[in-house]
Amino acid sequence: MRKLGKLPAQTVRASYDLEYGSDSLEMHRDAIEKGQKVLIVDDLLATGGTARATVDLVRQLGGDVVGVTFLIELVELNGRAKLQGEKVRAVLQY
Repeated sequence: MRKLGKLPAQTVRASYDLEYGSDSLEMHRDAIEKGQKVLIVDDLLATGGTARATVDLVRQLGGDVVGVTFLIELVELNGRAKLQGEKVRAVLQY
């Protein structure tokens, strides 16, 4: 997963809303094989937009998201709400 325009090969894209606008992520088209189990790991869960876009891209390519894990979750920002139905874990919650 990278910000727009950073990957060299063919990509798929997902856009998501930020507090003050929107942004996009890209992923190589061949990064995930159909049926492949994927654990998404990120450093921070804030508003949940980036995580939701990541889950959507993995599923778009046929991946099976088995969980979404974070080092830190900023609970007040309610990012888990955008990840309803996903197995979400965080090491630290603030």
